[in-house]
Amino acid sequence: MKVTSLRETVQFLEKQGELIHISQPVDPHLEIAEITRQVHDAKGPALLFTNLKNTGFPALSNLFGTYERTLKIFEPQLAQVRSLVELRSDPGAFLRSPGKYSGALKALVHALPLRSANAKVLTRQAKIDQLPMIKCWPGDGGAFILLPQVFSKDPDNDSIFKSNLGMYRIQISGNAYEPNQEIGLHYQLHRGIGNHHKKALERKQPLKVSIFIGGPPAHTLAAVMPLPEGVPEIAFAGALAGRNFRYTTKNGFFISNDADFCITGILVPNRTKPEGPFGDHLGYYSNEHEYPYLKVVSVWNRPGAIFPFTVVGRPPQEDSNFGRLIHDITRTAITDTLSGVTAVNAVDDAGVHPLLLVKAHERYLPYERRAPRELLTHANAILGTGQLSLAKYLFICAHEDNPRLDVNDEPSFFVHLLERVDFSSDLHFLTRTTMDTLDYSTSEINAGSKLVMAAAGPKRRKLATLFPQGFCLPVGFFDPGFAAPGMVVLQGPRFTSYPSANEQINRLKEHLQNQTGLESLPLFVVVDDASFARDTFANFLWVTFLRSNPSHDIYGVQEQVKFKHWGCAAPLIIDARIKPFHSAPLESDPATVEQVKRLAQRGGPLFGII
Repeated sequence: MKVTSLRETVQFLEKQGELIHISQPVDPHLEIAEITRQVHDAKGPALLFTNLKNTGFPALSNLFGTYERTLKIFEPQLAQVRSLVELRSDPGAFLRSPGKYSGALKALVHALPLRSANAKVLTRQAKIDQLPMIKCWPGDGGAFILLPQVFSKDPDNDSIFKSNLGMYRIQISGNAYEPNQEIGLHYQLHRGIGNHHKKALERKQPLKVSIFIGGPPAHTLAAVMPLPEGVPEIAFAGALAGRNFRYTTKNGFFISNDADFCITGILVPNRTKPEGPFGDHLGYYSNEHEYPYLKVVSVWNRPGAIFPFTVVGRPPQEDSNFGRLIHDITRTAITDTLSGVTAVNAVDDAGVHPLLLVKAHERYLPYERRAPRELLTHANAILGTGQLSLAKYLFICAHEDNPRLDVNDEPSFFVHLLERVDFSSDLHFLTRTTMDTLDYSTSEINAGSKLVMAAAGPKRRKLATLFPQGFCLPVGFFDPGFAAPGMVVLQGPRFTSYPSANEQINRLKEHLQNQTGLESLPLFVVVDDASFARDTFANFLWVTFLRSNPSHDIYGVQEQVKFKHWGCAAPLIIDARIKPFHSAPLESDPATVEQVKRLAQRGGPLFGII
């Protein structure tokens, strides 16, 4: 359905029975986020809060809380955008099947941004502290804007086609920010706005930034799309909305006419302030760090403005549906960009960036089944491509070994990989490299290591689901069990330091080396709570790949370095215990949890929903 505002989206969902109003007084401090989490977990409707404390604006959450609702919001334009992406990958397809791609031409027409004087968002002004001051987790450093569209232009080129629209963290209270005058801006170094900021600093000039909130849902999705270089997000927003992105300017700032709110500000050059902590999408807090901040110039809003927000935390959350939709839209673009790659899964349960599962062709002749070659070429290309470059673990298998293997079926993929991998040759480390800013598995921000595990050829082993007769563990290790065939999870002593960890894991290695029958158990993962880590495969993925740094936390029986290549025999050991420098996992405030449960009692607004 084509919509020109967030209010039209609300009306559409009401007619579909996909939205409810909550008119009882609700506190934006923890309570509104806890309500959203519980309703999301119950696969409930979108929520319009009309009586928020300390603000006159209604707030909307769980808009994209189910994938089915997300599809409803973006259809039928979604089919047109898919066609446009396919055409970009194969322009000749239009000549072969013009009827099939007629929708792509419509999307292309809507991709052109239009300048217009009718900007309802410039009707009214407010102050930052009049906005819903939403704090999601007890340890958050303040209130945040949780679905912002942050716009900036290239200082070297004023064209809107050289602009960037991204979703970056905006802190609007707390820390050392001057109330109503300063707000925090957290972006990762590789993001588009980072390039604009760098150029502005080189030119010794401030960078003007506009923050849009609300508007057509397509504008929100556009802000998180991993678009190819040279494709502006505002063009994609128009194509997906089925309506050209309308804009104007005010006091030198770019304004989205259809936004519900627009904050304009100047990125202060060569100055930072502490930002965070923030409960992030990995399921842990991002700690407090120095980041740039904006000097607020104005806060605009349209009549009837609605303040949309989301809640992030350990996946799956609402943003998981964004990720699924993005993958659906860009699937052909990824495989066309990465020639030879047939499928990619950025694993949501592992926090997306920490773990990639990939299938690709291994076509070198003669086909050396015991030593993947082309797979490493593909792996290097992946680690040099956009957001895929943030991967910490990249597990890649030969397409030819099982063309029907589904990379989105994580347990089956792991079984396939572990049946074939040769730990003496198939592990490839990148040490002392960059890491995702949000990954705290190392003691230094933005720095860590990566591991490529590449497997091809026939099965080397059959994976077991039982321990061999006489199996035992050394003192300090206990409660072994299976997360899946061949994947053993066991509990170890508390991690205190790497010297002590090396001593502990070496004892485990020597003990396992002297036991027989372990070839069918190629992976051992040491954790703090074995029962939790193997309760579900999602738990196994989250614990294993978020609490380990490959260069520091991977060990193996009979490990050795040969011509600078590290290898070992089975089993491989991953130390996924919590380290002292890890950030804290997210936990709800117990009193707020109980308060929300009372809203679900008979007569309450959430009765029958959670």
